[in-house]
Amino acid sequence: MNNADVAAALNEIADLLELKNESAFRIRAYQNAARALGNLTVDVHQLARSEELTQVKGIGSGLAQKIEEMLATGHIVYLEELRGEFPPGVRALLSVPGIGPSLARRVYRELGVDSLDGLRQAATDGRLAALPGLGEKSAENVVRALGRVSKRDSRISIGKALPLVEEVIAQLAGVEGASNLTAAGSLRRWSPTIGDIDVIATSDDPEAVMDAFVHLPQVSHVLGQGPTKSSILSDNGLQVDFRIVEADSFGSLLQHFTGSREHNIELREYALRQGLSLNEYGIVHLKSDRLEKFKDECDFYKTLGLECIPPELRLGAGEIDVARSHSLPALVSVSDIQGDLHVHTEWSDGTLPIEEMALAARERGRKYIAITDHSGGIGVAGGLSVDRVKEQIVEIRRIDREIDGIQILTGSEVDIKRDGSLDFPDDVLRELDWVIASVHSGFNQSEEEMTRRIVRAIENPHVDAIAHPTGRLIGKREPYAVDLEAVFRAAIKNGKALEINSFPERLDLSDTQARRAVSLGIVLTVNTDAHAPIHFDNVRYGVAMARRAWATADNVLNSWPMERLQDWTTHAAP
Repeated sequence: MNNADVAAALNEIADLLELKNESAFRIRAYQNAARALGNLTVDVHQLARSEELTQVKGIGSGLAQKIEEMLATGHIVYLEELRGEFPPGVRALLSVPGIGPSLARRVYRELGVDSLDGLRQAATDGRLAALPGLGEKSAENVVRALGRVSKRDSRISIGKALPLVEEVIAQLAGVEGASNLTAAGSLRRWSPTIGDIDVIATSDDPEAVMDAFVHLPQVSHVLGQGPTKSSILSDNGLQVDFRIVEADSFGSLLQHFTGSREHNIELREYALRQGLSLNEYGIVHLKSDRLEKFKDECDFYKTLGLECIPPELRLGAGEIDVARSHSLPALVSVSDIQGDLHVHTEWSDGTLPIEEMALAARERGRKYIAITDHSGGIGVAGGLSVDRVKEQIVEIRRIDREIDGIQILTGSEVDIKRDGSLDFPDDVLRELDWVIASVHSGFNQSEEEMTRRIVRAIENPHVDAIAHPTGRLIGKREPYAVDLEAVFRAAIKNGKALEINSFPERLDLSDTQARRAVSLGIVLTVNTDAHAPIHFDNVRYGVAMARRAWATADNVLNSWPMERLQDWTTHAAP
């Protein structure tokens, strides 16, 4: 039971309270507590043992008791009672992207829908579209979302999978004889969602290492155990396959199990044209039937006459042809990132003061950050009024003078209204060093309306970038309908940047969208959207998406030194 597990339970309580149409105050209390736990760097068990839960902002004595109950028993009685008030099928409605508690309550009470099948029927027979405020487009979106539920349920966010694998590898690294422990598969390619996980290693004592693997504390069930391969089901439902190979075949095995399927198929076809055959053990020279093994993965590619292809590019998307000419780009890395241009503080919905967020960023090597608290239109996020943002500008400049080693920019994440106008007037935006604009409401607008809305924001001379440009939440909310090609054209014409948001639940722009933007010459910004210090560490997810987009450091605005960034903000627009 960890912080994320407890936060998920509190969020579920909030959803069920909203399903009951309880007061917004009670709902928000659970949501705020869940957010606070998700932002903590301290283990919730430690806080409970030291009786410090109530010192966490947003957690009162009542919520602390429920958290302690879950830590002690594995469940919360109140949550079980709430679940019992609705048929399981009604609760399942909340698993459908785009179906929030409010809509779930309406379809249950007004249409009698109490299952996913019932929702599908209501969406296809016209009853859902007939509900006031919905319509045919909403019903069509629900049908599409239902088609993705089963597929989504078999995969989880990389933000949940990677910490598990890192725990497994760290524990196995302490086992005598275990070497070269590495994640493979979609996780090593930094796919936004992960199915089963492959971990590979070498060892002089494989049976001892395998025995340690199947007895890890994360194991809920052993699916199979052998001397060189075992499979387990983790306590969060992920299957982890672990393989041990001889050291002289490690590079071959790593290449084979990193994939992707499309990449490996193209690579095999390419090798066959040279009289070679590929398998997980190495390269077979067909004329002599000789198997050549590889300790090092890059030597595997070199033998094929190819530049070593980074795992993030192994998608069957033209990388082999480019590797043949040895002209793969020098991909951006986390060490290239100099600043973060999307940071929240307690002035809106962040957890800490400006100074503490700046110090946390400095500890992670950042040279500059932009404080971009929400504008007032985002009521649930504690957005700033015009007077408050003017107060904050003064405060940021004071703190910037007092803290060495990092530059703090004044900024705002300003809301794009439905008509494309912005939440702050131009005379306020003009005072800010950095303005990032985003959509937080009206997701059901038509493609034409949404495109016009975002393009109008891009055309505002005071906007520097668009945050999370498609609005997706992986597994929870589909991207809103928008003509990205039109958005890209507007960004080029007006000299604006587009964000890759590093939150694992967003990763927006996606890799394919960002690659298109890069190909057109649009500059990206890889931001964390940090609401707490721990979120700064999410930059690795955003950088991975930029790498999958073939982006170099030159393509990423916040990998530039401060002087170049300032010059860009002054001269980017034509």
